[in-house]
Amino acid sequence: MSMPEPHLYLSTGPHIRRGRTTADIMWLVNLSLAPALLWAVLVFGWPVLGITLSAIAGCALAEHLACKVRGTDSTVYDGSVVCTGLLLAYTLPPGIPLWMPFVGGALGVFFAKTVFGGLGYNIFNVALVGRAIMMATFPVEMTTTWLTPGFGQIGGVDALSGATPLVSLTGGPEAVEAAIVGLPEGMSEGLAFLLGLRPGSVGEVSVLMIVAGAGFLLWQKIIKLTIPLSVLGGALLMSPWSPDPVLYMLSGGLWLGAFFMATDYVTSPSTLKGQIVFGVGIGLLTGMIRNWGGYPEGICYAILLMNTMTPALEEWFRPPRTAPKGTPS
Repeated sequence: MSMPEPHLYLSTGPHIRRGRTTADIMWLVNLSLAPALLWAVLVFGWPVLGITLSAIAGCALAEHLACKVRGTDSTVYDGSVVCTGLLLAYTLPPGIPLWMPFVGGALGVFFAKTVFGGLGYNIFNVALVGRAIMMATFPVEMTTTWLTPGFGQIGGVDALSGATPLVSLTGGPEAVEAAIVGLPEGMSEGLAFLLGLRPGSVGEVSVLMIVAGAGFLLWQKIIKLTIPLSVLGGALLMSPWSPDPVLYMLSGGLWLGAFFMATDYVTSPSTLKGQIVFGVGIGLLTGMIRNWGGYPEGICYAILLMNTMTPALEEWFRPPRTAPKGTPS
C-alpha cells in the first residue's frame, strides 16, 4: 500500500482561532456606540442622524468601490466601515453641512484603509484620518458649526455663537468662566460635562454614555482597560497646566478616543508594556497640544502620532519566547 504524499500548508497568522469573527466584533462595537448616538439626538436634534448616516454612506461607498476594483467580494457587511462612519460622525460638530461627512468618510477610508490593503493592514485609525482630512479641507465648518444643548427639544436647538468650552481653555480662566455660563441652571460644571449637557461634537459630549458603551465592550471581553486607563492617566498628568482641570478631563474627545479609538486592534500594540507606553504617550501628547498648541483638541493627532509608534513598540516589547526544557528556543 502506497503512502500518501506529504503536504505542507502555508498560511498567515493567526493560527489559533476562537468562535467570534471579525464581523461579530465589529457589530458589537457598533452596538456599544448606540447610547452616545441616542443621547446626541436628544441633545442636538435630528440633524445628528443625518450627519451619522452621511459619514457611514461615504465610508461604505469607498469600501465597496475598492472591493470592486480589486475584484473581491464587498466587505461592507462586516461592520468595520459602519464603525468607522460612526466614530467619524462622533468627532464632528452637530451643525456641520450633511454632505461634508460623506466626503470625509470616503476620503478617510480610501487614504487610510484601501490603499494599505483593507481591514487589518491600515497603520492609522481610519476615522481619525477622515477627521484630519476634514479639518484641513473644511476648517471653518469644523470649528464654528456648534449647537447649544437643548435636551428634550429635538430639532429645536440653536447655533452657538461663541467658543466651545474646550476652545476656551486656551484663553485662560476668564474665557473658561464665560464659556460655561450657558450650562443648565443649578447644575454643577462637572455633572453637566459628565452627562453631556454642553456644546461639543456629536458623540463625545456625554462621558456617561461613552463609559456605558465601553462597559459593554469590557463585559464582552472585546477591549481591556490597559490602553484607556493609560491614556486617561497620561492626560491627567498634564491637567495641572490647564486653567480648569475638571473641564480639561471631561471635555473634548478624550474619553471617546481612549476607549473606542486608541483600543483599535490593528493600530495599537499587542503587548502589555507596549500598550501602557502607547496609551500614556497619547495622553501626554493630548495635553501638550491642548495646553501649549494652537489647536484646542489634541486627542485626534495624539492617536495618529502614536499609531506611527506601534511597529516600534511591538519590536521593543516583544513577548518572551519559551521552549521546553532541553530544547533550543
